[in-house]
Formats: sequence, C-alpha cells, structure tokens
Amino acid sequence: MPEERLDVRLARENEITRSRAETLIRQGQAQVNGCVETKPGCKVKESDSVSVIIPPPVAAEAQPEDLPLEILYEDGDLAVVVKPCGMVVHPAAGNEDGTLVNALLFHLKNLSGIGGALRPGIVHRLDKDTSGLLLVAKNDAAHLALSSALKAREIHKTYRAVARGSFREPDGVIEAPIGRSPKDRKKMAVVPDGRYARTEYRVLESLHGASLVDVNLITGRTHQIRVHFAHIGHPLLGDPLYGGKENRPAVGRLMLHAHRIEFAHPTSGKIMVFEAPEPPEFLCEIEKLRR
Repeated sequence: MPEERLDVRLARENEITRSRAETLIRQGQAQVNGCVETKPGCKVKESDSVSVIIPPPVAAEAQPEDLPLEILYEDGDLAVVVKPCGMVVHPAAGNEDGTLVNALLFHLKNLSGIGGALRPGIVHRLDKDTSGLLLVAKNDAAHLALSSALKAREIHKTYRAVARGSFREPDGVIEAPIGRSPKDRKKMAVVPDGRYARTEYRVLESLHGASLVDVNLITGRTHQIRVHFAHIGHPLLGDPLYGGKENRPAVGRLMLHAHRIEFAHPTSGKIMVFEAPEPPEFLCEIEKLRR
C-alpha cells in the first residue's frame, strides 16, 4: 500500500498550503490514528486516520486592549504618547496583540485610517526596544499634514542614548547612506547605494566604558541611530542586533529613548514641544555606569 508524507496529505485534504500544514503539525495540531504527530515528514498510509485542527483566522484589524498608556497631550487632531521599552508599535506576524495600536484603540476615541486597519493613527514608529515619544494622528487630514512635515524634515526628534566607549570630540555628525544589509536581510547597514542619512550628536557625560549622548535625527531611516553609531565604532549598549558580542558593559535594555519632539500643529500651526524623561530602568542603568 503506497505511503504519503503527512504534511502533503493534510494539505491536500484540507485545501491548505503544504507550509501551513507543516507549521500546524509542528505546533502539535495534527493526529495520526488518534495520536499527536509533530513530524511533517511522517509517512502515513491511505488507511490511516489523519486529522488536523486549523485555528480560526486572526482578525484582519487591530482590536482595542486595556493596556497602560501614558498620554502627554491630546486634542481633536493628534495625541502625543510615550511608548514603553518592549512594546511593538503595531500588530504584525508574531505580534498580533499587546501593541501600542491596541492600546491606542482603547484609550483614544478616534484615529486616522490612512495607515490601514493594523496601523491606525501611526505617523512614525519606534523600534520595539526603544522607548519614548510618538505622534499619533486622530484624523486623516492631520495624518497627511504630519506625514508631509515628517518627509520635509520639519518634525525635530531628539533621542537620548548610551553608546560604548569614549568620544574624542564633544559633538559630531555622522553622514553615511543606509540600506538593507547584503549579508543579513534582517539588518540595515551603511552601504554605498543606500539612502542618504544624517545623524548629529552631542556628548553629555562620560560614563564607565560608555558615553551618554543626545542625538538629533536629521533623516529618519530604519534603525538609523543604531546603525550609525555601530558604524563609527560606538554601538549602543543593550543592542544585540548591531552591538556585537563585545557590546560591554552589559545593560538590561536597549539604551535609546526618544525624549523630545518639536513640530507645528497641523491645524493651528502653533509650535508644539514635548519632552519625556528617561524611564526609571534607563536611569538605573546610567547610574550603574557612573559607579
């Protein structure tokens, strides 16, 4: 009697892709003759009884969640919120809930729809492990105006960071093009054909094996601060992606915090300035480095 791979049979009988069947099998959702089978390549006979549990589809839009959220300012057009370290900005594969967007949908009455069902109100983003200030649009007109200002570099963002080592000069400029790394597609890198990127920084304090710096983003490329500081030999502390194995001294989080933002209000034109002090765990790490 001919045999067939379990993933192939389940894909055929349930009208799903073979890769989907393989994932479900590895998750323990498949059974052969009443017993759980976790090997996609398991050989089954035509007479074998096979079954698989296919979970219901995840909702195609983000759902409100009662998550803690610090809102510094809110009016009919926008809100300014503080994202904690460890929170993803919007839902994506592997992070369907517990995101900033889920919290925004619970705490704010309206959000712009330009970003789509999974990114309502999101004008710009922060990495998961970066804390600090984010602008949120509450209607489409405000979203378009803020996005335009961001593209024109009229929204000024200042970050506080702790970088490895000591700097020769008290301030400096890093100009180096950033693009996808040819060696690791999950990372960004300084590459000749990358997009123009400029970062300005000022050293605030010398610490034990590190430096506390203020960073002004002139452009806003993906992972720009992390890539630029690693490029000049001063990776941010707590950065496993760009810091390398020698990223010492060790700290408990990525030492990057968006602490100041300045922009013109999209309706009134009034200049708005907001600051968010470094969170307690960030300050605690700095204090350790002062000893």
